[in-house]
Amino acid sequence: MKASELRGLSRDELDAKATAMRGEYFGARVRFATGQLENTAKLRLLRRDIARLETILREKAGRTAPGPQGNKVGASR
Repeated sequence: MKASELRGLSRDELDAKATAMRGEYFGARVRFATGQLENTAKLRLLRRDIARLETILREKAGRTAPGPQGNKVGASR
């Protein structure tokens, strides 16, 4: 799913979609572990889609994830 499509959704819709994707990812991991997953690239795609959803949710919340040194923007050393 494209980020531009996700940005048009409401926060509740994004939450619901993220929950559904996490469930789908879990199912794919189980199928992979039991040798039933034929398209192993699906794991990678799902992981990236979940990360994309989380990023959009964070943007809508008006905050960003802390960088490697925390949220010390403009702090002197």
